[in-house]
Amino acid sequence: MKKVMMVVSLLVIGAAVVSLNIHIVRLDNSIRILRKVDMTFTDTYVDARGMKKLALLRKPALIKAGLRNLIDDDGLTIKK
Repeated sequence: MKKVMMVVSLLVIGAAVVSLNIHIVRLDNSIRILRKVDMTFTDTYVDARGMKKLALLRKPALIKAGLRNLIDDDGLTIKK
């Protein structure tokens, strides 16, 4: 039983560390992963389908992580 609890604990800790360090961005045609600039749980999963993309461009953490480049590659060109 102790081994099972250790494995479960390690999996939970690993999932927490991963979610602190990546943005999972769902685009219209794909899912991309960006590395976070700061370690937070904020915006771990981001839905960037359709016109939601424009609202996400107001979030500095996502811009620093490279969301603008993903949106440009996905087909919505944004003037800089």
